[in-house]
Amino acid sequence: MNRRLAWLVLAQGLFLTNNICFMAINGLVGLALAPRPWMATLPICAYVAGGAVMARLVGRHQLRFGRRRAFQIGLCVALASCAIALWSVTGGHFWGVVLATLVAGYYNANAALYRFAATELVAADKREAAISWVLAGGCLGAVLGPLLARESRNLLTVPFAGAYLLLMGVALAGLLLISLIEFPPLPRPAAGSGGRPSAEIARQPVFIVALAASALGYGVMNLLMAATPIAMGQCGLPFADASRVLQWHVLGMFVPSFFTGPLIRRAGVLPVMAVGVALNLGCVALALSGQDLEHFMGALLMLGVGWNFLYIGGTTLFTQAYRPEEKTRAQGLLDTGVYATMTLTSFSSGALVTTGGWAWMNWASLVPIGLCAAALAWQAAAQRRSC
Repeated sequence: MNRRLAWLVLAQGLFLTNNICFMAINGLVGLALAPRPWMATLPICAYVAGGAVMARLVGRHQLRFGRRRAFQIGLCVALASCAIALWSVTGGHFWGVVLATLVAGYYNANAALYRFAATELVAADKREAAISWVLAGGCLGAVLGPLLARESRNLLTVPFAGAYLLLMGVALAGLLLISLIEFPPLPRPAAGSGGRPSAEIARQPVFIVALAASALGYGVMNLLMAATPIAMGQCGLPFADASRVLQWHVLGMFVPSFFTGPLIRRAGVLPVMAVGVALNLGCVALALSGQDLEHFMGALLMLGVGWNFLYIGGTTLFTQAYRPEEKTRAQGLLDTGVYATMTLTSFSSGALVTTGGWAWMNWASLVPIGLCAAALAWQAAAQRRSC
């Protein structure tokens, strides 16, 4: 840990405060304003779709403007998108909320690169620990995000409008923190050489497995988390309980980050990712066994820890997939895949939970979990053949 990394950890915490608050309120705001119930999670879908659309652009901006200036641009976009959302919710404009969250996708894709920037602030042999520490900053979001959503529900006349106002303050705090960090310059391609073509980078087995773990792990987590407040409301549980469940879920996502990096170094990246798959299966089994508060809380807690192992494992594996001059382009490719998967699961989430219910949501999640397990088995077999 050093001072620059500490500021980045706090910036990550504020980014996750924004994300978790969005997840907690946008489905309910959508349900209140949408012309059709199945459209309830479109504001969440637009947030991750914006990330998918903007990921490549964000990568180019990182190379053009440098880490600090590019991160500052992302936070200015976050500030503007919250202002649009506040105006839209106050006026009852559903499509305005969707537009605001689509714009916020730039910030989503931009701040997702904090985990890669962390590896540039430490020695090469500390990269796993740096990634873990930055993701551990999400613990701040686990506390502040649900708290902000819960306490701001009736802050203004229109329910949840106050949350967007407070998130503008969160964006300003993040802007201050990023301004304190001096990042090393990014490697630039030599004249006439920008590294390998994107298609060649994406065809590497290590890239494919890293993408499968990151995208499918995030997809399952997003599928279930986005629908949780709606599903709990359908079961007659109050929003305060949904907020508490999300809080424990996010703690499960980020508290393990304090030891995931050392665990990967000790046990290996594939075994840790395999445990993540097993935890996702445990989440589905527990969720299907009941629909009271304890079942929701236990299932979402397991889901969070499983995501942590898959996402940090996938990010660590991904660092083997590119050359220095290919870094920002490869990161854009990875995050495009992640956000595209999240877009699909966000849309599916609203449709499944409002038509088929919570049980169908969990049965559907077995498909991406199975695909992720198959990718890990393929990589393990390839490693055994190369030995």
